[in-house]
Amino acid sequence: MGLPLSFEFFPPKTPEGAAKLRTVRQQLYSAKPEFCSVTYGAGASTQEGTFAAVGEILAEGVDAASHFSCIGATKASVREQLAQLKAMGVKRLVALRGDLPSGYGMSGEFQYASDLVTFIRTETGNDFHLEVAAYPEIHPQAKSAEADLQAYATKVKAGADSSITQYFYNSDAYFRFVDDTHKLGAEVPVVPGIMPITSSAQLLRFSDACGAEIPRWIRLRLQGYGDDVESIKAFGLDVVAELCQRLIKGGVPSLHFYTMNQSAPVLEILRRLDLG
Repeated sequence: MGLPLSFEFFPPKTPEGAAKLRTVRQQLYSAKPEFCSVTYGAGASTQEGTFAAVGEILAEGVDAASHFSCIGATKASVREQLAQLKAMGVKRLVALRGDLPSGYGMSGEFQYASDLVTFIRTETGNDFHLEVAAYPEIHPQAKSAEADLQAYATKVKAGADSSITQYFYNSDAYFRFVDDTHKLGAEVPVVPGIMPITSSAQLLRFSDACGAEIPRWIRLRLQGYGDDVESIKAFGLDVVAELCQRLIKGGVPSLHFYTMNQSAPVLEILRRLDLG
C-alpha cells in the first residue's frame, strides 16, 4: 500500500472548463486518490458549482470532500447545506472560515472555523470526516505566530479529524508546525498541501495573497528564467519532487495536491516519487 494521496480542484466556470476537468480527473484517478476535494469561492459564491463538481466525483466512484466556508452564513443555512451534502453521500468536509467578498463587513453567525467545526459536530455527530486548514508559515491575518498555533489547536479540539496545510516550499516549516501543535495537544494528522510550480507569475501572485513564502533562491531562479516556460516547469518539477521526498522521508501521513485543474504536473511528480 503506497502513501495516501488526495487532489484538490476548483469549480469550473464554463461548460468547456467542466469538460476539461472531467478529463483531468480521469487522468488523476489512475493514482487511486483517497479522496478529491472541491474549493469554495469567496462568500460561497461558487457553492452551486462546488456541489455539482462534488456530485460528479462521487458518481465517478471516488470519495469527494466539499470545501465548506462559514463566513456570512447563518446556522439555518449551514444546517440546510449539511443536509444537502449528506443526502448526496458526502462523508468528508474541509471546514473553513473562508474569505469575505470585497466590500463586506463581518456578518453571519460564525466568526471562526472552530465555530463551524463545533456546530457541525453538534448537528451531525460523526457523520463527516472534518478537515481544517493549517498554516505552517502562519496565517497572513494572525496577530502572532503563537496566536495562530492556538487558533489551530482550538479548531482541532473542536472536533477536526485531520488538517491540510497551505502550500509551502520549506519542509522545516512543516515539521516545526507539527511539533509545535503536538505540544499544544492538537495531535491529528497534518497533511502537507503541495502546489506544483508551472508558472512563475501565477505562483508569486498566489503567494503574496495567501502568505505562503517563496524561498529567495526559488524566487530568483524563477525570475531568471523570464518567459522560458519549459525551464520554469522543469525547475518546478525538480523543486516540488524533492520537497515531497523530504516530506515522505519525514513520515507525513499523506500528500494533498493543489492541482489547479491540471493533471500533467501532478502525474509527473508522482512518477518521480514512484507513487503514480
